[in-house]
Amino acid sequence: MTDTNSNGRDRLGRWRLVLGGHGADGVTTPEGQSVTLSAADQLRDRALDELYGPPKKGPGGLGASSPRVARWLGDIRGYFPSSVVQVMQADAMERLGLRQLLLEPEMLRTVQPDIGLVSTLIGLGRVIPEHSRETARTVVRQVTSQLEERLRSKTVQAVSGALNRAARTRRPRHRDIDWNRTIAANLKHYQPEHRTIVPERLIGYARRSTEVQREIILCIDQSGSMAESVVYSSVFGAVLGSLRSVRTRLVVFDTEVVDLSEDLEDPVDVLFGVQLGGGTDINRALAYCQNQITQPTETILVLISDLYEGGIAEEMLRRAAAIVGSGATMIALLALSDSGHPTFDANHAAALAGIGVPAFACTPDLFPEMMAAAIERRDVGEWAAAHDFVTNHETQQ
Repeated sequence: MTDTNSNGRDRLGRWRLVLGGHGADGVTTPEGQSVTLSAADQLRDRALDELYGPPKKGPGGLGASSPRVARWLGDIRGYFPSSVVQVMQADAMERLGLRQLLLEPEMLRTVQPDIGLVSTLIGLGRVIPEHSRETARTVVRQVTSQLEERLRSKTVQAVSGALNRAARTRRPRHRDIDWNRTIAANLKHYQPEHRTIVPERLIGYARRSTEVQREIILCIDQSGSMAESVVYSSVFGAVLGSLRSVRTRLVVFDTEVVDLSEDLEDPVDVLFGVQLGGGTDINRALAYCQNQITQPTETILVLISDLYEGGIAEEMLRRAAAIVGSGATMIALLALSDSGHPTFDANHAAALAGIGVPAFACTPDLFPEMMAAAIERRDVGEWAAAHDFVTNHETQQ
């Protein structure tokens, strides 16, 4: 590279940081000299080397020193942008054994919270020492509050709008007629000679009621692979639980079933009530949810699971068919996350689709729209296909 201006030196410096500078990176100036890093870049280089460089002996590396790792975690937040910090934190979990070190409250205070860290913390939840638990909850609350702020408005708007549209009636009483919509829908029936519209179709809204209009059950697989989905589900559960027009239940399961509906107001309580890992008994979870359904035609059951059933698969499918047959809407979300294509049991996904339970992965940003489609009793399978989600038709084993 022959560019010797400032931009050229900056590019050489970035390559030097990427390649590490251990005699094999080959980064030199056009004059053949080694690249000299600025003071700030030297700090970045040291932080990168402590994580990605050759193992150190003695005091030079991070080793297992909690105070040193704590300082390093704090340092990288000042040296790198947020997106890079999150990548380095994820790498440090494995390379530096931070899963254990994060159990110390001093460490938790230095970490930049993100959904990956929350997934790690809830995975460790029941082994976090008591003196670290409140700090861990604070970290988790930061992330769930950010997610709720991002997702609440869209969810409330989508669900409330869908409930209003679903309540619309084509045979309204005179005082319940929506004249603007009625006129717009009947413009083609305008009678010029009479200078009026003859409405063939009246549009109105049923009287607003304080009664519950839909019952929503979120049934969440808490196996280790579903961690990110559990985090998002807890946030959506809190938002849906705040709406008076729907009654929301949140059920988590592995080989046991736990109803966390009483904790819906606080996603942090929900997350520390789950125990990631263990086996999976979807059939048992569906049996519990089936017993909670009191108004089938007004109920939406969302099963969030990769469908790797450890129980009796045939019974699981029969129970799902019975739920659909009762008039309830059932949806199987293979994942509720932003993390690429999920791994799932394609045979079970296809079998569920065959009995009227669409199975697909959904991103958090589109979950509100999916719930709106279900509330309005639209074909949720067609909705998922239109958004090009991973569905039961794709081979994932």
